[in-house]
Amino acid sequence: MSAFTKDEWGALIGTSRTANETPYNPFVSFDFLDILEETGCAVRKTGWQGHHLRLEDAGGALLGVVPCYAKSHSQGEYVFDHGWADAFERAGGSYYPKLQASVPFTPATGPRLLVHREADAATVKAALAEGLRQVAEAVGVSSAHVTFAEPDDIAALEAAHFLRRIDQQFHFVNEGYSSYDDFLATLASRKRKALKKERREALSSGIGIDWLTGSDLTEKVWDDFFAFYMDTGGRKWGRPYLNRTFFSLVGERMSGDVLLVMAKRNGRYIAGAINFIGSDTLYGRNWGCIEDHPYLHFEVCYHQAIDFAIDRKLKVVEAGAQGEHKLARGYRPVTTQSAHFLAHPGLRAAVADYLKRERREVERMGEYLGEHAPFRRGELQFSGQSSSKTD
Repeated sequence: MSAFTKDEWGALIGTSRTANETPYNPFVSFDFLDILEETGCAVRKTGWQGHHLRLEDAGGALLGVVPCYAKSHSQGEYVFDHGWADAFERAGGSYYPKLQASVPFTPATGPRLLVHREADAATVKAALAEGLRQVAEAVGVSSAHVTFAEPDDIAALEAAHFLRRIDQQFHFVNEGYSSYDDFLATLASRKRKALKKERREALSSGIGIDWLTGSDLTEKVWDDFFAFYMDTGGRKWGRPYLNRTFFSLVGERMSGDVLLVMAKRNGRYIAGAINFIGSDTLYGRNWGCIEDHPYLHFEVCYHQAIDFAIDRKLKVVEAGAQGEHKLARGYRPVTTQSAHFLAHPGLRAAVADYLKRERREVERMGEYLGEHAPFRRGELQFSGQSSSKTD
């Protein structure tokens, strides 16, 4: 990121809250990506060597960027290609290193082919997609992957011979609700009663909830949250991706983009979840706790996120990867998309066949889940899905 200035990066669409264009995505902001590198979270040593692509005009002015990394593994991506790597290695190939155009450790959809606000978007996206493929071929890597991309980016990448892949997440869609009760009124009676009971029980042990953002994000608060993060990360991944300094710098440089939902009991914080705030979306990321209480995870991560989105008039809550349990809490199935270029013809053909079958299965599952959403019959069952072509 040191190869760019913050001002020129801020001129890219979607990367700056102060710019006039919307939507703003905090994960492709200069500060977020720079902090990941500065703190050693996304660097060569951790298998994330910055390899960001820069597109300039003839005079050297920045036209577009692809945030990209040379990867020596497939960890921290949330779009799984371990099977592809294993098959290619067994056949005698070398899958790593590969190029990964993504936001490290962040399964949130956003712009991946970043365009200067004064440039022609379609032309620049086409050039960036073609450029990424050419770079992959020129440096001799096995593949290039663009994950959690927006529909316009996917279209440009498919035109550059990338293969499209889809997956499922669960998002809350704010249909203009004025309160949580307003949202509950759209649910079937049995589901409505179940969620009210769940929320009461989550806080029944004298637990209170604080929303912390801006100047509320003190170092003491970060100490508490980091303990939660380390507990969850140590159990799930063995080695958490983010270090303590990362959270301090996020609090210092991006405090207005952060919401910590913190649960307190007997005068101390016992659990919390970190969220990032975009122009119209709340992005739920990491959770942790030092005390176990029934339903507290659901309250802190999902119900409170809905409360905040309604209060701030945000359109969507993206609650991270996977988790069909979110469906019962008013989150809807949404399709996410990625694009993949495989240099070896045999590997490409095998993956293309696999992805064709996988897309059909993901689409069928999305339809099934949509039919079993908790909304009253006649209410909107599905909203906000990324555009998806059918084979």
